Amino acid sequence: MKTAFRLTILAAAFVVSLGPVRAQTPDLQETPAFAADVAAGKLPPVTARIPTVPLVVNFQSPREAGQPGGDLRTLIGRARDVRLLNVIGYTRLVVYDEKFRFVPDLAEKLEVEDERIFTFHLRKGHRWSDGQPFTAEDFRYYWEDVANNKELNPAGPPASLMVDGERPKVEFLDEATIRYSWSKRNPGFLPRIAGTSAFYLYRPAHYLKQFHAKYADPQKLAALVAAEKRASWAALHNRMDNMVEGDNPDLPGLDAWMMTTRPPAIRFVATRNPYFHRVDANGRQLPYIDRIIFSQADAKLIPAKAGAGEADLQFRNITFNNFTFLKENEKRAGYKTLLWRTAKGSHFTLYPNLNATDPSWRALMRDARFRHALSLAIDRQAINESLYFGLAIESNNTVLPDSPLFKPEYQSTNATLDVATANRLLDELGLSKRDGNGVRLMANGRPLEIVVETAGEDTEQTDVLELIGENWAKIGIKLFAKPSQRDVVRNRIFSGEAIMSVWSGLENGLPTANTNPHELAPTSQYGLQWPKWGQWYETSGQSGEPIDMPAARELYDLYEAWMATGDEDQRTRIWHRMLAIHAEQTFSIGVISGIFQPIVANKKLANIPKEGVFNWDPGAFVGLYRTETFWLRP
Repeated sequence: MKTAFRLTILAAAFVVSLGPVRAQTPDLQETPAFAADVAAGKLPPVTARIPTVPLVVNFQSPREAGQPGGDLRTLIGRARDVRLLNVIGYTRLVVYDEKFRFVPDLAEKLEVEDERIFTFHLRKGHRWSDGQPFTAEDFRYYWEDVANNKELNPAGPPASLMVDGERPKVEFLDEATIRYSWSKRNPGFLPRIAGTSAFYLYRPAHYLKQFHAKYADPQKLAALVAAEKRASWAALHNRMDNMVEGDNPDLPGLDAWMMTTRPPAIRFVATRNPYFHRVDANGRQLPYIDRIIFSQADAKLIPAKAGAGEADLQFRNITFNNFTFLKENEKRAGYKTLLWRTAKGSHFTLYPNLNATDPSWRALMRDARFRHALSLAIDRQAINESLYFGLAIESNNTVLPDSPLFKPEYQSTNATLDVATANRLLDELGLSKRDGNGVRLMANGRPLEIVVETAGEDTEQTDVLELIGENWAKIGIKLFAKPSQRDVVRNRIFSGEAIMSVWSGLENGLPTANTNPHELAPTSQYGLQWPKWGQWYETSGQSGEPIDMPAARELYDLYEAWMATGDEDQRTRIWHRMLAIHAEQTFSIGVISGIFQPIVANKKLANIPKEGVFNWDPGAFVGLYRTETFWLRP
């Protein structure tokens, strides 16, 4: 039997998986962009700007040490997309390496005991982007003065820090050591910290205390509240403390680049952090790129603009159906078009709403025979060949072949074209009557017309739905696509008004036994097939509906059993049972997976991999591949 899950990460000077361990910090070289400020006394020299033990990055061929300098241009469809800066930079206490293992980053080392006790050791001498020390005080401030302050957080600490309602015991052992512990296992803690959606356990206390009633002079604070036209000191603090949005250039940070443009604007500039903690093996402080420039454009025009050479790195707002156009314009515009395989369980997934408010639709959606019929009627091969040149994987919404948990039957059960069986199942359900157009009739006499709600953010979804509509017409079902704004669609799903929706599938299609299987169980309202059961779980029964389907309840119980054990063999068995239930029940209808994502990169941009995994979490899009090491050749 494999031993219970234990994790010890004790890296010293190197954690990024770009090469072998280097035991000593190299002799440091001053960054050209900072040389003038250092000479003028505006900045300390590089030897005083980085931690005592920085993170040292070595390279393996074909990647290589680069030269600092230059601007990196990218296009965004809306101003809020500047949030991508902390995704592109991907700096966390702990990060994933390219093999999806946890490695320290801001932390020098980490010790984990039985998934209950997590001890972080910070890098001594590490500083915020304004030069102030980054210490345990920043963690204490967040925990005691922000997370547990009722005016700033009336609901208390975030759910990611709670285990069955239990708050962590947080200890500040010394200036560079912080410990979080619970009486029960918290296997979701490290994935949340390393996740793409940044979860910060710290705040720049030296900056934010001026906006906190506990520390600020009352008269000065009142003046600041009035000047910013905020209702209270708490509203002001929350406005200034938005570390993800990038809308407060005065807020110190720890990322590779810091936003300098104050909104509103259509062009945003992020400049390199003079105190960034990573260096290369030649003693060059990272990042290599001096500035990242975000230019706002109509999202529909971004593929054309990228094809005209207006971006040095572009992955947002372009899809596989832009690939041919982009490829044709490479030489003229001076870029290369890379194709990275995506890692979601399904790129395109239909979600029957098991919590639909309409009783007739709810009954149908909850009958596995109906879900099977819908899935069996889809010609996945035709969709793959028509839209993806046959390069995608025709599959259920499940784990990908590269996952150690993969089994072929998870991919194919109820997911191969069989129109005869689909028609037979629908007849068994009493849906044998049809109208004059050949559309089946429901028990209440209404035609079997399924409205699929979509955010309509790209034409790809429309194209796939059109093909599925043609497939379903052969079994007497009419499909209507209803595009709306993303928030509108989600609210209709959450309320049960939507009977079916379309989105991507499992966020992580490459899990291991020790990956949290929360996506497979009703644990979130963002589980679009069971939003009200997810609400019930998230609110401890205060809203939503209790789980009242045996198969879904078994998934929930299996999830709870996975959380309670640290034995890897047991976790493996649980994962396989959960995956088998999904294949048997078709709670979501996957269509294709493993498609390629085009990435436009300036032909001079070095160190960006030719092949990679493109995923939100884990992966941070391109962030997994350490964009601070990308550089522009002369």
